[in-house]
Amino acid sequence: MIRHFLKVRDLTKEEFKFLLNRSIELKSGVDRLKCPLIGKSIGMIFEKPSTRTRISFEVAIYQLGAHPIYMSPRDLQLSRGETIKDTAQVLSRYLDGIVIRTFSHSTVEEFSSFSQIPVINALTDNHHPCQAVADIMTILEKKGDLEKILIAYVGDGNNVANSLIEASALVGAKIHIATPEGLEPLKECIDWAKNHTQVKLFNDPYEAVTNADVVYTDVWISMGEEGNQDKKNKFKGFQINSSLLKKAKNDAIVMHCLPAHRGEEITDDVIDGPQSVVLDQAENRLHTEKAILEFLLGM
Repeated sequence: MIRHFLKVRDLTKEEFKFLLNRSIELKSGVDRLKCPLIGKSIGMIFEKPSTRTRISFEVAIYQLGAHPIYMSPRDLQLSRGETIKDTAQVLSRYLDGIVIRTFSHSTVEEFSSFSQIPVINALTDNHHPCQAVADIMTILEKKGDLEKILIAYVGDGNNVANSLIEASALVGAKIHIATPEGLEPLKECIDWAKNHTQVKLFNDPYEAVTNADVVYTDVWISMGEEGNQDKKNKFKGFQINSSLLKKAKNDAIVMHCLPAHRGEEITDDVIDGPQSVVLDQAENRLHTEKAILEFLLGM
């Protein structure tokens, strides 16, 4: 059966745990000479700019023995009006898998509905599931027992927040979300997660971060929202700085999915400080994406 990975909750708890363990195995180098996807070709449709997602996926595909084919919007007839249905059906005849980074989540949903090969969501406006797998892997490496962890996310209730909520629920980690009023994560993600773990919403970041094991933030203004000064003004007091970090546990780790707008949502001394794990977090995108590709295409 064809499996897609469009949002975190497409996985069961057991599958998510398997991906975490497999990612750690792959990072150790235990299977570095194996190429389970040799002879396969994987398309990468990127309608949004990317550094970590594009490079990590290209390297992951190559290291698994497959061939990555990068396609920007101008490379495809989609830019001239060809339907998603026709594109998905044709590419299914050529490729073994598709990685899509786009704006509307409905685009990947429609694409997957017509695709005869696995589709992986590499980011939409609503979800960033591959990032969330790497986030939880990083927390597992640094903190161990995930069911004893409190994650505090401070900032915009965006795609990263939505996927982090779902990922936390699958591993039983408690999560606090602090956003300005009206910028909360998707209600459907919160409601689903509350069936599996403790999810609390705050408008006060200091209250949300109190005794947290993990302090996480992301940019206040996402791609496509540049110039929205009214929205940016709502984040006064939501910066991750040394004052806010003192409310968390002394050994709390600081996370950011990058790119960071230094001096806005996070200060230099925090993102470059001893509690920051952002580079490990970025590296783990490679290992988790290898596990995801192997899981979906090697079945």
